[in-house]
Amino acid sequence: MNVLFIVSSVVAVIASAMAITRRNAVHALLFLIVSLMGVSMMMYTIGAPYAAVLEIIVYAGAIMMLFVFTVMMLNLSVSPEDEKRQTGFKTWIFPMVLGAILLGVMFLSFLSNPSWSGLQQTISPKQVGTLMFSRYLLPVQIAGVLLLAAIVGAYYLGRTRKRNLHRYLQNTEEE
Repeated sequence: MNVLFIVSSVVAVIASAMAITRRNAVHALLFLIVSLMGVSMMMYTIGAPYAAVLEIIVYAGAIMMLFVFTVMMLNLSVSPEDEKRQTGFKTWIFPMVLGAILLGVMFLSFLSNPSWSGLQQTISPKQVGTLMFSRYLLPVQIAGVLLLAAIVGAYYLGRTRKRNLHRYLQNTEEE
């Protein structure tokens, strides 16, 4: 088995474990992004560069940004003092080390096989689009509806309720 594949898979597993064990939602999302990058490098090292790029664009890009916006909208932060203590430089050291390992794996895979002549079968973006909107149209539409329902649910959970009191009731509460 390819050493670069094993290194990428170990980084993905470690980052996934760190994402599960973090108490801060933003830190968990950071480790989840590193984990998705590790999975993308695994796909790249086994000879699926287009799937690796789709992994980065769709999962690490779009869906993770949706998660970050949801966390920001729900405002799950703790006190400002705890937030300052939890967002120091030491928070970023371990994800940066894992990212540097993945960057090294990427450079080594480029140097070891720059032409990718050993690929058995490659799939083009046209083939992916054709399959996505013909054979897999229903799952794509269901995924879109589920993401829309998740956004509406997150908005509903994160909204603040205003107490609408009659002007006469407001005066009696103050006294």
